[in-house]
Amino acid sequence: MARRLSVMDIRELVRQLRIMESDREVQRFSGLHRKTIGRYRSWAKEQGLLSGELPDASSFTELVDQTLVKPAPPSQNISSVEPYRQEVEGWYSAGVEVKAIWHRLQERGYSGSVHSVYRFTNQLKKTAPPETFVRVERAAGEEAQVDFGLAGEMLDELSGEVVKSYAFVMVLSYSRYMYIEFVSHQDLPTFLHCVQQALEFFGGVPRKMVTDNLRAAIMRHAWDGSDVEASKSFRELAEHYGFLIAPTRPYTPQHKGKVESGVHYVQRNFMGGRSLTSFSLANRQVRQWCEEQAGLRIHGTTKKQPRTEFEQVEKAQLLPLPQTPYELSQWKRAKVGRDCYVNFGQSYYSVPHRLVGQSVWLCAGLRWVKIYTAEHKLVTTHSRAKTRGERLTQTDHLPPTKLAGLTQNREQVLLEAKGIGLETLAVVQELLADPLVDRTPAAAKVVKLAHKAGIGSGRLEAACKRARTFGEAKYLTIKRILAQDLEQLSETQPAATPIAAQVGRYTRSSAEILQRLFVVGVVFTGGAFETVTKLWK
Repeated sequence: MARRLSVMDIRELVRQLRIMESDREVQRFSGLHRKTIGRYRSWAKEQGLLSGELPDASSFTELVDQTLVKPAPPSQNISSVEPYRQEVEGWYSAGVEVKAIWHRLQERGYSGSVHSVYRFTNQLKKTAPPETFVRVERAAGEEAQVDFGLAGEMLDELSGEVVKSYAFVMVLSYSRYMYIEFVSHQDLPTFLHCVQQALEFFGGVPRKMVTDNLRAAIMRHAWDGSDVEASKSFRELAEHYGFLIAPTRPYTPQHKGKVESGVHYVQRNFMGGRSLTSFSLANRQVRQWCEEQAGLRIHGTTKKQPRTEFEQVEKAQLLPLPQTPYELSQWKRAKVGRDCYVNFGQSYYSVPHRLVGQSVWLCAGLRWVKIYTAEHKLVTTHSRAKTRGERLTQTDHLPPTKLAGLTQNREQVLLEAKGIGLETLAVVQELLADPLVDRTPAAAKVVKLAHKAGIGSGRLEAACKRARTFGEAKYLTIKRILAQDLEQLSETQPAATPIAAQVGRYTRSSAEILQRLFVVGVVFTGGAFETVTKLWK
């Protein structure tokens, strides 16, 4: 007979069977099915329990275990994985995925399905001994644990939108006193700000900060914990306040169980059943809740009030806060683009052109951005951009050969031409007067001729005057005049070859053209022969 009731229920049923003669009457009183009552009556009669004194509780339990509870019959089906039990147990205990186990078995001749392997490993899971944990308690002031948890949706007052929110929670491991702040992001600036606010709230610094491997804090962490690389910004924060960074191993949330419990406590209690609220209102209310409700409750593990234990014992053991406040800074590695800029926060900052293509470090504060080489040597400092897409430039960072094209404009060209002389100014004004084409580059080139070796303002003035005399106030004309020293001729004295012929790229004299003609054939057209000529290029 299969046991369906607890020992206490069976003992109570036997008492009813001793008093009531009818199974129907027992059914009305117990609510059990009459067939069930009949089976238990037969068993009680066989054991002589319907008359005389009932055995005591211990003897009754032993009697039930020996006579009523029968071992389950052995399974009639043997798993197809059974011949490979030893290998599968080894792989499964080492954490190998079930599908990978199936592939390994196929390599050894196994022909069963992957579902058979799943069923077999599920049986291993049921029969495996439960995993055990060791509770670790910390001394006062020794450790704090931090984490983020989902907190539903809240109203962002700046944008007017309802956005996803997160609860940042820091728990002091000894007293279990908590700091909570609701935020809309889990990025690095938000994380650093929350840690700073929590330490200010506690009025002191624990010696060690336990985090999980959130990206804002930890850049790389080996599986076995042998190699940890914290972000530069988090390292700076830890150095400023004087605590040690202690990340947990990947995928081991139980190593920071105190803050995990704290996050769940916030989600179930403070956030439970709460209607939509704004970030500012929620943060004001949760601060009061931490102090008055969560802080003064009797903690389930310590059996003490967290706030009372913090104020009376732990606060005095915390490290003192630094005298100077921490200035929030964010580090980022970036590559200098071909345009001599790096991108940070969707704004652009110039870098000396010699570093194009190289990686640099950026350190951004609230009001400035500092750029360092890969060896952490300071290169330059910019003011922090006020808007996204803003481009902050220091002209000495740009290649000198490219600087003129960037900085030239009509006003500047006119100003430089005026400084050279009236003739140059007249040429520049004529070029810039074109209503359809922007002649600023050509005008800038004319002005630039004055700075070339052997020319100077005087020769340029003369060249511009001669070009204007012949109606050729163009850059190429002025350049040719200077190259052939024609600016020394008088205004009425022509050059050996007309200036237009000198500067015209495709202009040829008639004699030169005739010399290049040659006969290529004779054709008969309209009753007469005609000679066909071609120009030799």
